[in-house]
Amino acid sequence: MTRDKGPRDDRWYLPLMAPNTKGDKFAWLDPTSIYINGEAFHDLLDDLVVDLDGTRPDVVAGLDAMGFVLGAALAARLGVGFLPIRKAGKLCVDTDAVSFSNYSGRMQDMEMRKPAFAEGTRVLLVDQWIETGGTMDGAIRLVERQGGVVAGLLAIAIETNEQTKGYRERFPCISAVIPGSKWQQECDAQTLSSFDTYDPKMAFPPLPI
Repeated sequence: MTRDKGPRDDRWYLPLMAPNTKGDKFAWLDPTSIYINGEAFHDLLDDLVVDLDGTRPDVVAGLDAMGFVLGAALAARLGVGFLPIRKAGKLCVDTDAVSFSNYSGRMQDMEMRKPAFAEGTRVLLVDQWIETGGTMDGAIRLVERQGGVVAGLLAIAIETNEQTKGYRERFPCISAVIPGSKWQQECDAQTLSSFDTYDPKMAFPPLPI
């Protein structure tokens, strides 16, 4: 899919997101098809960096696992380091750990290396999607436990609910899906109009001629 030259806030790449085809044990859509298309991925990063204006993190932390993709790419764009926040049992160093309830309602543990940064470090927390906010809550607690300052929360979309309302009141919240847009309304309803015409081939990276 090639971007038309519409307004910069058109978020032309959002229709590349794929609907869930595997049932209710999985998230209701898959944004990773944006990442495979180079033009889409770079325009996504461009938009997020612009919207981050005024947010000055010292480090970007990505949440296991898909927050690693978006977070690492943003850290490279911003010229700062990247900190992975992992599922329990993956790190071979001393860790802090917290328990949280994920989007499916299951309890999980996540860990962050200890120590990860100096007190007062500004940390931008990145995940692919913020639905119920449970995973992000665990990451916030880990950062603040080590004396870090949460510089903001970033995701492709942040759904609208009581938990995310609290986040918006406490932190700068940045998402590719712009609050108040038709995309936000559709994300909150957990179905996109683009699903009606979705074709995986739209996201295929172009081959050299």
